[in-house]
Amino acid sequence: MEMILEYIQMNVAIAPYLILGLLLLAGFNIPVSEDAMLFISALLAVKNPEYTYQLFFAVFLGAYLSDLICYAFMGRYLGSKIFKLKFFASMASPEKIEQVNNFYNKYGIATLLVGRFIPFGVRNALFLTAGLGKMNAWKFAISDFIACTVSCVSFFLLYYNFGETVIEYVKKGNIVIFSIAIVVGLLVFLNKKKKEKQSNTL
Repeated sequence: MEMILEYIQMNVAIAPYLILGLLLLAGFNIPVSEDAMLFISALLAVKNPEYTYQLFFAVFLGAYLSDLICYAFMGRYLGSKIFKLKFFASMASPEKIEQVNNFYNKYGIATLLVGRFIPFGVRNALFLTAGLGKMNAWKFAISDFIACTVSCVSFFLLYYNFGETVIEYVKKGNIVIFSIAIVVGLLVFLNKKKKEKQSNTL
């Protein structure tokens, strides 16, 4: 990945196409970091202002289409077939699918909006489970478009204006968000188990 990033920085004229292509691969769960692409795009834009709009739209379009690929192709089209692969089976168990669907039904767009800011592979797991759970396609596309816009604009501007000085703060923020997500998920799980136990005793 480091060699690819170096190549992107050395070839700014084709950087938007490279970034778009790499992010599309991420939709198939190939480990391409959306955060890294946003960071590289913003830094390139600072050094090459004439490419600012091309770089931003490339990273935005790549991120959004990547989400749709993960949701539509990996989740809805391939569906249960991906469970034959251990990696995907652990990523989207039936329990996780039900849990995510409950979040979608209860919180709607907020689920995607918050989910996009959770790192460490949570984003793709969220999109995959949305597809596996047959979330309404238009609802997903519109909700994720809004969430992706907020996420990409926020991080692109952050990196564009503050560069490498803000990286450590973003990393710490990601850890905090990830920790909160784990706690919330655990509380939801425990609450569900408690209700099941109560219903069984009645």
